[in-house]
Amino acid sequence: MANVLQNIAKVPELKNRVLFSLAMLAIYRIGVFVTVPGVDRHVMADYMNSKGGGLMGLIDLFSGGALQQVSIFALGIMPYISASIILQLLTVVVPAVERLNKEGEAGRRKINQWTRYGCVFLSIIQGTALAIWLEGMNSAALGGVVHNAGWGFRALCVLSLTAGTTFIMWLGEQITERGIGNGISLVIYAGIVAGLPSAVKQTWELVTNGQIPVPILILIGALVVAVIAVIVYFESAQRRILVQYAKRTVNRETVAAANSYLPLKVNSAGVIPPIFASSILMFPATLANFFPDASFLVGVVNALSPGRIMYNAMYVVLIVFFCYFYTAVTFNSVDIADNLRKGGGAVVGVRAGKDTAEYIDRVLSRITFGGALYISSVCVLPTLLQTNFNVPFYYGGTSLLIVVGVAMDTAKQIESHLISRSYESFGGEKGPRMRGRRSDDV
Repeated sequence: MANVLQNIAKVPELKNRVLFSLAMLAIYRIGVFVTVPGVDRHVMADYMNSKGGGLMGLIDLFSGGALQQVSIFALGIMPYISASIILQLLTVVVPAVERLNKEGEAGRRKINQWTRYGCVFLSIIQGTALAIWLEGMNSAALGGVVHNAGWGFRALCVLSLTAGTTFIMWLGEQITERGIGNGISLVIYAGIVAGLPSAVKQTWELVTNGQIPVPILILIGALVVAVIAVIVYFESAQRRILVQYAKRTVNRETVAAANSYLPLKVNSAGVIPPIFASSILMFPATLANFFPDASFLVGVVNALSPGRIMYNAMYVVLIVFFCYFYTAVTFNSVDIADNLRKGGGAVVGVRAGKDTAEYIDRVLSRITFGGALYISSVCVLPTLLQTNFNVPFYYGGTSLLIVVGVAMDTAKQIESHLISRSYESFGGEKGPRMRGRRSDDV
């Protein structure tokens, strides 16, 4: 770790990027404690502690504890993620959006602008639903979360929540552009990590009170370590396709024939599928707040509560779908095959052009299925822990996948910056290197 910090400090640009990202995340964590006007966060905290997990616990997880604080950041980054899902689906369904996506940087900027507008629109809808839900809690024996219910409170609440989500979106984009790592993923990462100390404290209190036996605690710790090891293994796993380059002339110089590899990640979609799937499963709860008397919606929300069989089944289906969908959106096998042909390379035993693209698609589909099963298995683990071992928070699964996945992705970006400045690896010339990267990769 000392070598890592020393090497980062030696690269001014990288040091500034890391410090900028940390500063933006610090601002985000400070904003979590800015409460929406007109609410009592202590009453809300008592309610969240009494309810434990469930849907509200899942929303609170992705908002970094902002829901429990009734913060202006209570909606978290989910409206932006939902808007991104809609725009990415439109790129496949609507030809005009697909053409815009292929126009390069200008087209992507336009789509990003539409995503921001969609984020604001969804924030208004979800903010209204949350305001109505908070007012409905006044009838409970909690002392009332909202001091002065009415349209005035609703308007102020929606304005505060929309502004908060828009600010988080801006923070994430600034981190991506001027910092290090993916800004949106780092915002979610920061929220999950911030809740870890209190979660560990709760677990220790349950152990000291005898509610969780020591053997069960050891088993939980072993499971957490095992899940982290599985995540690291699969996030680094690749299927390497052998590519052979014929002898060719480059800049009037003859380049000898050589072999290389085309690395295909087992999990090309990263942590996007579980985040997208969770966002969609939260949508029925938003509609139920607008129509509290609709028995059908209430039944759907109850069936899709975390821990239920229907929730787990839908969660797995959506994760598998988004693994394939996001991989198809971000990985263009036709372009890869065309670039190999132009560079004089060919997959061993496969004809160049269309056959190469079909071969890459076939291999990618098979390994993506394995990656989807891996993500699904990891993400349903929290439900099993909560049901069978009475774990008081969202241990493992989705949270561990996001934390470990984002940490590995950020570490690889830092390593890339260091390597580009003539540093051999993340920890210096004799330091460790991230698995899955070799000098002969294409």
